[in-house]
Formats: sequence, C-alpha cells, structure tokens
Amino acid sequence: MSKICLYFQVHQPDRLRRYSVFDTDAFYFDELKNAEICRKVAHKCYIPATRILLQLLASKSDDFKVSFSISGTAIEQLERYVPEALALFVELSKTGKVEFLAETSHHTLASLYSPAEFRKQVATQVDTVRSLFGQSPTTFRNTELIYSNAIAQIVSDMGYKTILIEGADHILTGGKTPGAAYHPPGLMDVKLLLKNHRLSDDIAFRFSNRSWSHWPLTAEKFAGFVDKLDQPCVNLFMDFETFGEHQWEETGIFDFLKALPAALVASGHGFATPSELSESLQMAGELDVRQPISWADSERDVSAWIGNAMQSNAAHELFKLEPAMLVKDDAVLLSDWRKLQASDHFYYMCTKYFADGDVHRYFSPYESPYDSYINFMNVLDNLRSRSSA
Repeated sequence: MSKICLYFQVHQPDRLRRYSVFDTDAFYFDELKNAEICRKVAHKCYIPATRILLQLLASKSDDFKVSFSISGTAIEQLERYVPEALALFVELSKTGKVEFLAETSHHTLASLYSPAEFRKQVATQVDTVRSLFGQSPTTFRNTELIYSNAIAQIVSDMGYKTILIEGADHILTGGKTPGAAYHPPGLMDVKLLLKNHRLSDDIAFRFSNRSWSHWPLTAEKFAGFVDKLDQPCVNLFMDFETFGEHQWEETGIFDFLKALPAALVASGHGFATPSELSESLQMAGELDVRQPISWADSERDVSAWIGNAMQSNAAHELFKLEPAMLVKDDAVLLSDWRKLQASDHFYYMCTKYFADGDVHRYFSPYESPYDSYINFMNVLDNLRSRSSA
C-alpha cells in the first residue's frame, strides 16, 4: 500500500499600503492590514487546525506524521500578532512526528533571479527553523514549488538531498507518475518527491464545490481514491490555510481532517515525512525539467508571477537593486528589499482570465493587476532612491 506524505505550507506576506507617487516616506507596509489578516487566519485556521493535528499526533492508534514549511515572514507576523498560534507550531515540533522544511525566508522568487540571494535567504530560514523548532532541515521546498534542473543544482550544492516539487503533467512523460521518486539530470544522490496535484486539489480547491461529481468528499471516499492509485507514495501538498480559511469550517473540512488519518490507515496505508520517504524509496529514473515549473494555474509554470510585461518588469527592476543593497549594507533597507521580493506581490499583477484569473482575484487586495503594479513600482522607486542616497 502507499505511504502518505502530508506537507503543509504556512505563509503570510508583508502587504503594501497604498503608496502614491507623492509619498516620500519609507513606510511601505500596511501593518494594520497585516495584523488583521494574520489574526483572522490564525483564529480560523492555524489555531484550530494545529490543535486537531496535535490531537491526531498524540494518538497511539496509527503512525500519523506531517510536515510543514513556514515562511520567515509568517513566523515574524505570528510572533508579533498571534504568539499563541506560533506556540502551537512549536508544540508540533516537540511531538517528534513533524518535519520542518527549508525554503526561502521571505517566500521569494530569488531562485529565478539571483543564486547568491537565494542561498542567503535559505540559510536565514534554516537558522530560524533551527532556533525555533530545534530541527536542522534536510528537505527543501522552494517558493510556490518552483523548480528546474538549474535550481536543483543550486539546492544540491547547498547540501540538500530531497526536494519537493510539483507533479506537473507535462513533465511526467514515458510512464512516470507522481507516486515515485526521481533524480535530476546528473544528480544521482538527489531525490525528487512529486506532489499528486489531483488528490491535493481535491482537498484544497474542490472540497466545498457542490457541482463537483465527488461532493461531498469524505475521508473514506478519499482513501478509496488513494487505493485505486496503487503507488508507493502519495504526496499531498497544500496550503495549511486550506483548513478553515480557504475551506471554511462550515464545509466540514475540520471533520474531514480529523477522520482522514484513520480512514487511510484502515485502508492499509501509512504515513511518512519527506525525509523518511526519501530514505525508503528507490529511484525510478531521471526527471529532466529544463524550464521552471510550479504548483500554480493550469500551466504549472511560473507565468502566475512573471507571465506578463508588468510582472517581468517589476521583478527585473527589483533584483537590479541587489548590487546597491550589498554596497549600502543597511539592515532596514535590506529587509524592505526582501519583503518586496515575496511572490505575492507579483501574483497580484497577473492578468490571466477564466478560472486561473478568478483564483488570482480572490487573493488580491487590489482592484486590478494594474493597480497592483503601479503601487509596487511607486514603492520600488522610493526604495531605489534610498539605496542610492
């Protein structure tokens, strides 16, 4: 039967305040909005969902295990606004059944623009995880599961032997499946664990959709989906905010979470953390990913963040400031620059239509992608002037 790898992402960006061309101060971030959203999500999701996980992990009836990646910006906001939520994540780390992963500290696109900055952010995040949760991460997942052969080489050079990536359909050629482990070209000692996006999205996106043919989704029904796969592993990767925030409590999502481990164990399945899975799985071959992939949208590429001229321009102009940041060596300036790198800012600028566009609009605080771009560039202009002063 299958080993189930449950991985949850926790992230909160530093949202920008409305910043016009006439503003000249260096206060870019909407702390009131950040506090409001962080508290809301914590009370709808982080606190109740984490308490459920703690109860499940305390049970001696199964081998339930989970994994988390919590961005540095989310940790900072939880420390500031909802310390009781962060304390619950620390409690998770004490169970011995939760693996915390490495990622970029500010949930950024640095892997696409600056290998040096990318390495620094990962090192910073690892230090945070080690200090807060008492673990030294051995598994890596990149922002938005962005991945390519080139990124794999950088991550391997940093010493990681396990990388979580998206099981995008277009890379699964020649009979490959997301239920096996692969290695990047030329990196035989690096294992890639692939998200099963269909089953993950059944929970993350389709759970409350009454027009979905499988609604209502029960834990027993989901276990049946896993049975039919008959694969060595099933990797369920999703935002932790799925539980209570994206899928409200009224949908029954918490009851589903409570029942899921027992239903899967009853069907003969077990659980494993990414590092455990990596150790136990045999390599099923090479996976060649020359162009970056991600979890997002129907394309599963990076077009959600740099797919139009606005996004590309904003990202290039932002990373062009890297030399000035190094010369300036100003901690506050550097922090602001890194907060602007968060993938969320570029996601808001997306101009896609149909279903993908609806998802982007759901998460955006702006009236349009153009408003987001203008606001971001106004802030960036001020940051640029500070870096050259």
